[in-house]
Amino acid sequence: MDLFNTELDENTNLLPKDGTVNYYGFLMSINDANHYFNTLLETIEWKNDEAIIYGKHIITKRKVAWYGDTNFSYTYSNTTKQALTWTKELRELKALVEEKTGETYNSCLLNLYHNGNEGMAWHSDAEKDLKKNGAIASLSFGAERKFAFKHKESKETVSLLLQNGSLLVMKGETQTHWLHSLPPTKRIIKPRINLTFRTIVLKNTF
Repeated sequence: MDLFNTELDENTNLLPKDGTVNYYGFLMSINDANHYFNTLLETIEWKNDEAIIYGKHIITKRKVAWYGDTNFSYTYSNTTKQALTWTKELRELKALVEEKTGETYNSCLLNLYHNGNEGMAWHSDAEKDLKKNGAIASLSFGAERKFAFKHKESKETVSLLLQNGSLLVMKGETQTHWLHSLPPTKRIIKPRINLTFRTIVLKNTF
């Protein structure tokens, strides 16, 4: 199902079953979105992402950063990251997202995609460090990119366009039953920054 040209309501579940995804659309003005994009681009401690896949050490072109309430550890793709201290802008955005969604978050994983050639393959955010069935709030800045969901069993798909300054929230059993991806595209030449606010289970922190 393609939702590109559909008027979406933040209370509407975009998934037909087995999970909940809400798209809030623009969370701020374009001027504010551009301000945050430029500030995050310059102030975040970006590093190339790393993964160990089938025993092979992979370094991606995409860059990432991990921030949180304390020095949480977060393990995915067989690598572990230690959370950095919130910046002023990340605190502002965290408060904005929490107010809008009614959820609370204690950490944020940021991704920097330099252009459309960089994307994310099908996956689910179901690491043991994360709160089970907890909300994940995805805030987008910069280039508009297609975002897609695929049901793990039925293979049903849902896709939409994530706009500059927009918010999407995944919660409930979404990570259990659905995969999501950011498909690469040669049409996009501008960068995109994505913030995913999450809740790390405290028993897994240092």
